[in-house]
Amino acid sequence: MTETTSPARTVLPPRRGPADIIYSQSFRTIFYQAALAILLFFGGYYLYSNVVANLRAQNIATGFRFLSEVSQFEIGEKLIPYSARDTYLDALVVGLMNTLAVSIVGIVVATVLGFAVGIARTSSNWLLGHVATAYVEVVRNIPVILQVIFWAVVIRNLPSPRAAIELWGVGFLTNRGLTLAVPLANPAHAAMLVAFGVGVVAAFVVAHWARRHREATGTYIDGFSLGLAIIVALPLLTWLAYGAPIGMSVPERKGFNFSGGATLSPEFVALLMGISMYASGFIAEIVRSGIEATPRGQVEAARAIGLKPWFIMRYVVLPQALRVIVPPLTSQYVSLAKNSSIAVVVGYPDLVNIGNTVMNQTGQAVEAIAIMMVVYLAISIVTSLLMNLYNRAVAIKER
Repeated sequence: MTETTSPARTVLPPRRGPADIIYSQSFRTIFYQAALAILLFFGGYYLYSNVVANLRAQNIATGFRFLSEVSQFEIGEKLIPYSARDTYLDALVVGLMNTLAVSIVGIVVATVLGFAVGIARTSSNWLLGHVATAYVEVVRNIPVILQVIFWAVVIRNLPSPRAAIELWGVGFLTNRGLTLAVPLANPAHAAMLVAFGVGVVAAFVVAHWARRHREATGTYIDGFSLGLAIIVALPLLTWLAYGAPIGMSVPERKGFNFSGGATLSPEFVALLMGISMYASGFIAEIVRSGIEATPRGQVEAARAIGLKPWFIMRYVVLPQALRVIVPPLTSQYVSLAKNSSIAVVVGYPDLVNIGNTVMNQTGQAVEAIAIMMVVYLAISIVTSLLMNLYNRAVAIKER
């Protein structure tokens, strides 16, 4: 007897109805996101229309055409040429340059001071460790704006130029600011600056090559020292190529003021001291935590082979601590740049201070605030980008 088998039947998936589509995860995700986008669009359009209508009622035109108008006000401290005959855009650029100047110098000062205090906190010296701890607790727990005002008051009560505090023959500290000796203007300086930038790029390339070479062959090459030598050597060779100009403008007392040198205004010094010391307290804690995160066995192994303490810190502890230090360090740099906006309390002409003046003279409050927001956003993004690149360079890559 022969058995016959029926062909296999194809089972079709059940047809999806409207209810199934509506309650599906993908549909709800798209629907909610689209609804939110539409809501934000109409909300933004309503606010924009409301602002435009109110400005028109006050005979204030919207837009950025005011940037091309003559500013008609002077700026006491500037890094680029500017006069009252220039435009509002030029005035805002002056404020931006002043903001970048105090932010960059503040980052350098805060980093050096923070690393020094952070390393001191891990010291076995009882006095040094407790002094560093006291410094961190004080500067971290006093609002930064109060620290800026404190330094402004301190500088204001310093002696006049006739009784100035002399700084080892290279400058003077008075109630008019900090006057320092500076090199005389020379075309070599611009070339040296370019050479320095090329050296920094070359140092990163060399450090990357040294790491790849070590991973491939096991041979250690000190990429940091080699890169540092390149950074120093290129500007030095450029200086020699220009005839080694060594002219210095040294400040000298002349009556009630100084002749020669360059003077940092009391407002700049007060703002710099306030924001850099405030940030250094947080950086010190970041450095301390990074050092303590290094496995203790690494330090004990380095001591066992007879390495000196400074050598252990430089070549064993810090390279491993940087992977813990750099990410939170980025947020401190961004915060320092944003804290520079409190310059208005001491009268330093930064972007916010000049932006307020522009806003008061033109009535373009929305546009002026928008410009300041975009600029600080750009500064924060660029700072984060550069620190992320550096973090990739110092990250320990496991095989």
